[in-house]
Amino acid sequence: MAPLSPSAQKIQDLLKSLGYSYTVIEHAESTRTAQEAADRAGCELGQIVKSLIFRGKTSGKPILVLTSGANRVDEGLISEYAGEPIGRADADFVRTVTGFAIGGVPPLGHVQHMETYLDQDFLQYQTIWAAAGTPKAIFELTPADLQRMTQAAIVRIKA
Repeated sequence: MAPLSPSAQKIQDLLKSLGYSYTVIEHAESTRTAQEAADRAGCELGQIVKSLIFRGKTSGKPILVLTSGANRVDEGLISEYAGEPIGRADADFVRTVTGFAIGGVPPLGHVQHMETYLDQDFLQYQTIWAAAGTPKAIFELTPADLQRMTQAAIVRIKA
């Protein structure tokens, strides 16, 4: 197997250091979109973890929403959970707070700690797939482990 790119290796090393035996897989083709990731993983769209960064409009704090690839985020719900209006973060803000570029943002290993919300719809699946630091790298894990490693609140994400 070819060596992982530095960003994907960072996630592989982090998973190992946290005691998980999950394996980062780097594909030749893109996993940038949820549909591309589902195609590469051979799973349902709903099993793909989209790591979306929002920004509190009052506090400026980063907010991580881990949502199912099949769902669209209800920003009003997230604003309620966060206690302030939110807006979608731009690419520079995402890179600053996560250390990763949009399209490969993993659910963990970020530069800054973030308030995190996990889509309750993941609980119907035995395993799910998340980005691993690049737009071509993903790894399979359980919803329970994702919640544990991110300390996310499990909430309703879609309207």
